Amino acid sequence: MFKSWLNASKIYFDRRMIKMLLLGFSSGFPYLLVFGTFSLWLKEAGVSLAAIGLFSLAKTPFSFKWMWSPIVDKVSLPLFCRLGRRRGWALFSQICLLFAVLGMSVTNPAINPWHMAAFAFLTTVAAATQDIVLDAYRIESFNSREQGAGVAIFVLGYRLGTVFSGAGALFMAAIMDWQDVYKIMSLGAFVGIFTILGSKENKEYGKCIKKHENISFKNRVIRFVKNAVYNPLADFAYRANWFWILLFVFLYRMSDAYIAPMAYPFYDDMGFSKIEIASIIKVYGVIATIAGTLLGGLIVSKFGVIRSLFICGILQGFSNLVFVWLAYCGHDLYVLMATISIENISGGMGTAAFVAYLSSLCNKSYTATQYALLSSFMSLARDIFAATSGFVAAKISWAMFFFATSLMSMPALLILLYLNCKAKPYKEVLSK
Repeated sequence: MFKSWLNASKIYFDRRMIKMLLLGFSSGFPYLLVFGTFSLWLKEAGVSLAAIGLFSLAKTPFSFKWMWSPIVDKVSLPLFCRLGRRRGWALFSQICLLFAVLGMSVTNPAINPWHMAAFAFLTTVAAATQDIVLDAYRIESFNSREQGAGVAIFVLGYRLGTVFSGAGALFMAAIMDWQDVYKIMSLGAFVGIFTILGSKENKEYGKCIKKHENISFKNRVIRFVKNAVYNPLADFAYRANWFWILLFVFLYRMSDAYIAPMAYPFYDDMGFSKIEIASIIKVYGVIATIAGTLLGGLIVSKFGVIRSLFICGILQGFSNLVFVWLAYCGHDLYVLMATISIENISGGMGTAAFVAYLSSLCNKSYTATQYALLSSFMSLARDIFAATSGFVAAKISWAMFFFATSLMSMPALLILLYLNCKAKPYKEVLSK
């Protein structure tokens, strides 16, 4: 048994993992530069809270990146195309990211708020575009059984990127002004730039699309819409049981998504201070998430995608019961440590298995478009349905609330059981 686990773990020593770690860093570091870290800079610059709230709109491109994913998926960039379609788009987005962050670094938000908003928006667009192409590049770099490990290392790099632009930026801001901090932050783009330049293009999926010189502009547009928009959607719709697959995608992380808005109010009700919550989440939470993601990748490598979804889905549901324990214990730091650790380990495992599953659903002829659409659909559970969590929590006790959320994992697991046992075409797709 130990030997089988050792063999499964060998995937983490593959040379491709170094590339995934660095690309994950490149994907992760821009996020806080237009979100958490950015908000603190604005506050210290004397920007009003109302304006800070409006600045948060700058990160909306992350939620709508599916709108231009067909362009990234199918259009070959002039000049950059010499690197290949995927590497060309990646390099282009990283160069844009570099100059957008530099633009933020030379702007005073108190004096030129509109200029800062424009640079922040450009930073987000560049970062979201980079996410589209790097997700596609990651998926196309691994087979279905390797996807979990690839996701785990990519997420590890992403976390390191957020540490760089989060805690790293805060430490720097204590000894220098924010504009100098953002100049240093812009250097994070070179991690992705050098990694892409030192990588190889996937010959099967990264070919540049040749132009059809004798076709009118109108017909080119029609051809593009058909190939880049209609075909990816039609390809997925022709899949057996596509409706149940989408319903499963929506429901699988529901138990985790539903408690997220209520976690901090719950901790506050239990009497934990902001310092206690922040310290434990930053230390135990981050370590547990990384450990869970790596373990999830290992489980996918050993057991495959479907069995891993079952294992991680059951653990996700049971992990919510730890909050019931905390609800009865009240203000107990050791129980809080255990709760956050268990929750984040199971959440990390679920993330690795689920992203590997989403990756396996993508036809590699339309990787960027289909993955952007699936990941956006997945976020609906967090952004829409989870908005009702406050109404439920207000009507029942905390212990009952978390017990109820643990049961939310069951519908997705039942759908997965149905798909795995009854839908033969579906099983054949995932066994590739």
